[in-house]
Amino acid sequence: MKEYVIIVAGGKGLRMGGEVPKQFLPVCGLPVLMRTIKRFREYSPDLNIILVLPREQQDYWRALCKEYDFTVDYELTDGGETRFHSVQHGLALIPDDAEGMVGVHDGVRPFVSVEVIRNCYATARTVKAVVPVVPVVETLRHIPTQKNVLRSDYCLVQTPQVFDIQLLKAANRQPYCDAFTDDASVVEAYGHPVAMVEGNRENIKLTTPYDLKIAEVLI
Repeated sequence: MKEYVIIVAGGKGLRMGGEVPKQFLPVCGLPVLMRTIKRFREYSPDLNIILVLPREQQDYWRALCKEYDFTVDYELTDGGETRFHSVQHGLALIPDDAEGMVGVHDGVRPFVSVEVIRNCYATARTVKAVVPVVPVVETLRHIPTQKNVLRSDYCLVQTPQVFDIQLLKAANRQPYCDAFTDDASVVEAYGHPVAMVEGNRENIKLTTPYDLKIAEVLI
């Protein structure tokens, strides 16, 4: 069975406060997206990597690859209107009769551990749908009721979210819905349960300038 990962990198970087999309920002000498791709190549030299980028960003990305002599192999396809549609574009590069696992990962999560990646793919081979999660450590307050809630009832969801290829392809044939906030929600709407495995706390999503400072410390 083959293994794929669809790395979705369509952010505009508005919360970073700059003109350069956040996935292209350098952290300790290497753009974030390159660090993310390299982490998945560390997991497996045989992993099929699919990168989803908005068409208008692709020339800039190619120039960056030349500048940094980035030669990790991958396939490139256009981003869509939403994350859901971007994943559809990535899935289109996987043969319809393919058997195996496909992960979906945020391009701005460069610190997922190889151990977590390996555990997600291994678990998905059995249960067909899995997400990595970490416990909530802060106190949570429910705004409508102005009351605290038990943080033990909640967890934070990370990526890669890994699925049986045929399951994710079938789930992504559903009409788009605003409730599709990640790929797990798409699969659950299709009627399939999603299992959880332990993530790693360092696997943060780089969204703000503060996150970049944390990234430099992690590196």
